Amino acid sequence: MKHIQLLLMRTVLAMVLTFVSGMALADSIRFATTTSTYNSGLLDYLLDHYAKVSETEVQVISVGTGKALRMGENGDVDLVMTHAPDAEARFIGEGFGIEPRSVMYNDFVLVGPKEDAAHVSLAHTVTKGLSLIMASNQRFISRGDDSGTHKKELQLWQHLGSLPTFAGYLESGRGMGHSLQMASEMGAYTMTDRGTWLALKDKLELRLVLEDDPQLLNPYQIILVNPARHPHVNVNSAREFAQWMVSSAGQEIIGKFRINDEVLFVPSAQ
Repeated sequence: MKHIQLLLMRTVLAMVLTFVSGMALADSIRFATTTSTYNSGLLDYLLDHYAKVSETEVQVISVGTGKALRMGENGDVDLVMTHAPDAEARFIGEGFGIEPRSVMYNDFVLVGPKEDAAHVSLAHTVTKGLSLIMASNQRFISRGDDSGTHKKELQLWQHLGSLPTFAGYLESGRGMGHSLQMASEMGAYTMTDRGTWLALKDKLELRLVLEDDPQLLNPYQIILVNPARHPHVNVNSAREFAQWMVSSAGQEIIGKFRINDEVLFVPSAQ
């Protein structure tokens, strides 16, 4: 009887050790990135491919660039991918981020109601387009959420001399998808990254009214959270994921991502 009990105890112990060992081997990283990469469908596409070459679980937190960088500053994530060069430079310069790598780019566009009452489609630059919206007091939906898109939009208004104060200027406080939906419902203009626009345009009562201004370039970087600031971050697995993103394999996958045969992001790793 004692022999049977001992055998059972050994079996249970072996099962527990196997379970604990499996838990120890499980690996994950926390990845804060922009709503534009999520709304466009790019993230799901990339992570499906990464799962074929790595057992590391990538836990995605989709937020605006400002919040993503703050999460990195607080050590709440292991790496970030954002699209606000000035804010990223501060993040790195203050010692919160390391090993920045260019991953890809697309561009911003202005979209608006199909009748285009402000005649933005006749403008040759984005600043001229914004000035027409303001001068005619048309509705303009800003994300107002400290995202990379919001930061870029405010920079463009500053080129006109000051931040917008006209009555038609409204803030959604939401991500790009929600802001586009709000613009569609209100017959308003907004600025969006091209990827999210292409992913959602068939569901919206909006049309593209201005594009191809060099000021609208939208580059993305991937940056590791500095383990010297936050020793608990999983920097090794984060680095492996970042290196895959900028590898020839990762870059090829980004370049192949399309919606209705249109390219959403252009790979840019050197």
